[in-house]
Amino acid sequence: MSTVAASASVSNAPPATPGGLLNAQTLRGLAVPLLIVLILAMMILPLPALILDLLFTFNIALAMMVLMAALYAKKPLDFSSFPAILLLTTLLRLSLNVASTRVVLMHGHTGPDAAGKVIEAFGHFLVGGNFAVGLVVFTILVVINFVVITKGAGRIAEVAARFTLDAMPGKQMAIDADLNAGLIGEAEARRRRSEVGQEAEFYGSMDGASKFVRGDAVAGILILFVNIIGGLAIGMIEHNLSLATATNNYVLLAIGDGLVAQIPALIISMAAGLVVSRVGTDQDVGTQVINQLTGVPQVMLFTGGVLGLLGIIPGMPHLAFLTLAAIIGGAGWWLRTRAMQAAPSAEVVPTAAATEASQEASLEDVTPIDELSLEVGYKLIPLVDKNQDGELLKRIKAIRKKFAQEIGYLPPTVHIRDNLELPPNGYRISLKGVEVGTGDLKIGMYLAINPGHATAQLPGVAGVDPAFGLPATWVDGAQRDYAQGTGYTVVDPATVAATHLSHVLHTHAGMLLGRSELQQLLDHVAKVNARLVEDLTPKLIPLSTLQRVLQNLLDEGVHIRDLRTILETLTEHAVRTQGVEELTAAVRAALGRVIVQQLYGKAPELTVLMLDPELEKLLAQAVNPQGEALGLEPGLLDMLAREVATAADRQEALGNPAVLLTQDRLRSPLARLFKRSIPVLKVLAHGEMPDHRTLRVVGVIGGKA
Repeated sequence: MSTVAASASVSNAPPATPGGLLNAQTLRGLAVPLLIVLILAMMILPLPALILDLLFTFNIALAMMVLMAALYAKKPLDFSSFPAILLLTTLLRLSLNVASTRVVLMHGHTGPDAAGKVIEAFGHFLVGGNFAVGLVVFTILVVINFVVITKGAGRIAEVAARFTLDAMPGKQMAIDADLNAGLIGEAEARRRRSEVGQEAEFYGSMDGASKFVRGDAVAGILILFVNIIGGLAIGMIEHNLSLATATNNYVLLAIGDGLVAQIPALIISMAAGLVVSRVGTDQDVGTQVINQLTGVPQVMLFTGGVLGLLGIIPGMPHLAFLTLAAIIGGAGWWLRTRAMQAAPSAEVVPTAAATEASQEASLEDVTPIDELSLEVGYKLIPLVDKNQDGELLKRIKAIRKKFAQEIGYLPPTVHIRDNLELPPNGYRISLKGVEVGTGDLKIGMYLAINPGHATAQLPGVAGVDPAFGLPATWVDGAQRDYAQGTGYTVVDPATVAATHLSHVLHTHAGMLLGRSELQQLLDHVAKVNARLVEDLTPKLIPLSTLQRVLQNLLDEGVHIRDLRTILETLTEHAVRTQGVEELTAAVRAALGRVIVQQLYGKAPELTVLMLDPELEKLLAQAVNPQGEALGLEPGLLDMLAREVATAADRQEALGNPAVLLTQDRLRSPLARLFKRSIPVLKVLAHGEMPDHRTLRVVGVIGGKA
């Protein structure tokens, strides 16, 4: 039984023709290689005029076929071979220009038909045999092609390539979600993933392929002038033609050659613009355009009315305007009548209600602001693209981990996105929607930063270290070892951005400690010491007060890793005061050993600046009751700031930390006063100095050292 079934299956199958199938596949596979060989042959071998006529005609026909294929493609991927076709047609036109130039210069003296009937027809029929008109027409065609169509299509392809690349992760996640939900099968998921990848490749190819047409337009201009100048020289010198005869022959031939090449180039450019500028639907371009132009009858009625009004103005061409007004207005009236008959009146109310409901505002329209964000230009996308194993992504993870280890809490997540408004190589760091840092990176180069002692001049692009503002130079890989050997600090682009981000995190550590980060930190501490957290908040102080105390510490560069000591100190002092400044001072005194070690390390001697006793007494009397500001005249404050800045610079030059030691009551207002004007200065209170360290006063402000 199984044998009979098998025999029947074989007898009903179509006859096998492996030889014919192989031949068809072979011919299809050889078509493009043969065309390329033909293109190369046309650049080398001389062609008779008849062959040139056939090839020019084929070029025009091929351009029309490409345009029609672009018009009837329902989506860009239906014409995915277009970038390759664009390259081939450009090469074909240029090879024809080379072949026709050879014929024009060799045989142009024999007459206008020396390069074939096609060039002669374009030189005589299209421009009436007038080479001045021909030059103008050729120039207009080049401007339309080069400036308008090609430039616009290239820009669309460039932007589409960026957005397609940005949308790839989201599309892949959507496909995975549909697959996991059972909405699609594995085969459909593979097909969609392949389509997403092909779409990105297509727009990326179109971005580059559009440059072919622009280059072709430039080449057409150069070839035209070469043909004119070379033809006149050859005709007058070698063939003893008069200027008028040489101009009539060679200039018309050059113009005809240019026009016969530029018209197909213009057609191909139109096809490229149609492919990249259309929005994908299930309709071809023609159907889509007609349906949307005529979909609203009021558009045609209004247009017909405007034309009618123009037609009745005295002096206007009444026949043309009134005829078109009647045609367009009549078509609009007919479309309106048909639409009213097709749509029941009962459906109008639900549609209006739905439209009104869709316009109603909701909380979904409120977009939250990112706590911390990094925006990059499109050329920096590879640094942050997970699919491309972006180096900056790894650095950001390491930065957050190191920040948590050094500062004592986990910072917010860094939200990364691209921004087309930024320069291609630029990036921007924002904190709660406010820009706090910008920079510019050179992909493929290294930033050689001068720490202050490098003297060699490096060849490259001048720049600045975005984190610390040090002078720097972007150098290529070949200069990297030389720059390091001459004292420069050389880092790659990912390290530059990562260092800048790390600096921003440390500088704004207090602002980044939000309520959610603090609650996570307390929950972590409560796992091992729940009673300590419960006794402090909210029993003794609210969470907001604890947050402000920790922010005060972070703003002055004091880490909060020893959270147990901080909470115990607050628990002890919160019974007597709820003031944030008093609580902060108490915590700083408890963390005195940590603060001093952060500044001096293991140095046996602590070099400090101090205030003159009389000046210190005057400042103490000027502190307001809240202990937050100094009520002094501006002149005295300016003098004080200048002297402190001079002393701090002197300490920095000696390699010592710039530390001002003062009374406990004065520490907070002085630190607030000098924070912006003298950022290197640290103000410590007597109560924060550990007993086992030796102090050495190296400068007295307002007195003699």
